[in-house]
Amino acid sequence: MAPSGPLALVADIHGNLPALEAVMADIRARGVSRVVNLGDHVSGPLWPRETAALLMAQDWPSLAGNHDRMVAHDDPASHGPSDRFACEQVTAAQMGWLKALPATLTLDGDGLMLCHGIPGDDRKYLLETPESDRLRLARPDEIRRRLGPPTHPLVACGHSHVPRVIHLDGTAIVNPGSVGLPAYTHDGDHAHVSETGSPLARYAVIDRTEGRPRFTFVALDYDVDAAARRADANGRPDWAIALHTGYVSDREQRP
Repeated sequence: MAPSGPLALVADIHGNLPALEAVMADIRARGVSRVVNLGDHVSGPLWPRETAALLMAQDWPSLAGNHDRMVAHDDPASHGPSDRFACEQVTAAQMGWLKALPATLTLDGDGLMLCHGIPGDDRKYLLETPESDRLRLARPDEIRRRLGPPTHPLVACGHSHVPRVIHLDGTAIVNPGSVGLPAYTHDGDHAHVSETGSPLARYAVIDRTEGRPRFTFVALDYDVDAAARRADANGRPDWAIALHTGYVSDREQRP
């Protein structure tokens, strides 16, 4: 089956409604009618309920990211502040939607496999490796080990919020970057930061209509001030700084 036109990839929205609205408007302006969503929809101190409502109204294939899984399935007593805020804000119907999201999907007509982190583990990075307190580009052997035997010529992932495309062993692996959160600190087993250095909302488009895939990475301005004010109003000045700058603050930030 031949690919049926360009496909937009969105990921890591994190409840940032104005960023999502800007991305959706740009996708429409480009005439792209198909969108897939790679997960982490609501976690954060912004607009989780409104973001979930907008996403549920679309017909996009959507995955559960690690934070979607934690919001929907983990004991609320174990939540960090971003997951806790989202869990308290979303409706019962929205929680049901989050619980039903799959961990992976395949779009065989596009030769595309979708995951949030790596196949089988939404907490791990596919294209990056934490080293010291930063994310570095993963080595080819690391990517091969995480991905397993290639089954599709295209793989799309999220999780790191870093936009990039890697070609390895005949497979193109693409991360569209984050719609809604350009920097964060992870304080788990290997504490590190992810920073893009820019406040822009990001997504990507894959076009295979002329044979080999063409990748377009898009970075958009949006009402960052509104998002930062919302974070401040909900007690997260760390998020406000990350949203404004694309760098983490000196304060502890958990996406």
